[in-house]
Amino acid sequence: MAGYRSEGTFEKTITTANGIAMLLLLLALAAIGIAGLLVARQAFAIPAIAILVAVVFIASGFFMLQPNVAGVLTLFGDYLGSERKAGLRWTLPWNSRRRVSVRARNHNVDTLKVNDKRGNPVEIGAVVVWRVEDTAQASFDVDDFESFVRVQCESALRHVATGYNYDTNEEDEEGEITLRAGAEVVADALREQLQTRVQLAGVKIEEAKLTHLAYAPEIAGAMLRRQQAEAVISARSKIVIGAVSMVEMALKSLSEKNVVELDDERRAAMVSNLMVVLCSERDTQPIVNTGTLYT
Repeated sequence: MAGYRSEGTFEKTITTANGIAMLLLLLALAAIGIAGLLVARQAFAIPAIAILVAVVFIASGFFMLQPNVAGVLTLFGDYLGSERKAGLRWTLPWNSRRRVSVRARNHNVDTLKVNDKRGNPVEIGAVVVWRVEDTAQASFDVDDFESFVRVQCESALRHVATGYNYDTNEEDEEGEITLRAGAEVVADALREQLQTRVQLAGVKIEEAKLTHLAYAPEIAGAMLRRQQAEAVISARSKIVIGAVSMVEMALKSLSEKNVVELDDERRAAMVSNLMVVLCSERDTQPIVNTGTLYT
């Protein structure tokens, strides 16, 4: 992370004492004190006081760290370092200790209403996986790093959503990335935007994914009808192109095999009838001509 940070309080490692060893020392001192009082009583009063002070001193320095939890140590406001070794640890009693989890966390960005690149209102939501990478920055460079991440996630999602259209349109350039078709690209852009925003807090964005995407209710009906119209037009275009190919193939086959000779007028009538049959939405009803071809 040091590659993209130029200022702030950076994490440094501090070595604390093994808590188990200090606990054994504490028990040994307590045993000596109890044994001395039982044997010597008043003669052991002064050493017993010294042992009691030592016991209280040692007992005040214990702290426990779970796996993937760091202990941030300060002395009268001065940052001493961070201990990441799990287990029972011991430090000087006057050192302040604060636990900071470095485990991966999920933040679900609630559905937001934003305007896409065209200005259409859309609803969008996302989930962000993040963790603390620098405990010093998380503790001292922002007031509350968890709240900071939540606010920046919402802000970044709004910013990214306004840079893309919801869906493709006829005026769009071919291959343009949209929120609907380019979800992976949009997610990568969101992760990069978030990483830039939260680097001050010593946070690393592991992953960002869109969880919800839809037109806002006030325009959802109109946009659905537009999509349906575009689908109908696309389907009709394919039907017409296929029908033209089939008619061309039929006329070519009749001409090559000399099945029947057709003048331009009858050829046009045949093309018209075939196009009606092939492009009609309903089954056509055949009409049998009992006269000649020209009556």
